[in-house]
Amino acid sequence: MSIDGVIRYSDCLINIVMVADAGCENMVTDKVKRELEMLKRHLIILKHVMENEPIGILKLAEETGIPSHKVRYSLRVLEQEGLIAASAPGAVTTERTEAFLRDLDIAIDGLQETVRGLKEIKLER
Repeated sequence: MSIDGVIRYSDCLINIVMVADAGCENMVTDKVKRELEMLKRHLIILKHVMENEPIGILKLAEETGIPSHKVRYSLRVLEQEGLIAASAPGAVTTERTEAFLRDLDIAIDGLQETVRGLKEIKLER
């Protein structure tokens, strides 16, 4: 599956959490929603690095519409995971990126299975 497909899966997971959280502030589901939104942002940044490497923070912010401070944070996370590397002209992917993308499909499938399992829990009032 392409990274675009994975981003769409991420959107689906976020929507499921948002529906579960509709109309009420809930610390538990809100935290999950924030983490999924951050994952989506990291994947969007990685996608743009893959398509435009080398690419700098300001260009990434401009192309994605994501504020530069959030782009900087996502780049730092991706670099810590070994998926990108900093270079003088901007961020570039590493040899680990391709393996990560293969494993990502499996990870997203696991998240979807977990969400389906949550729906199976019947809580009565």
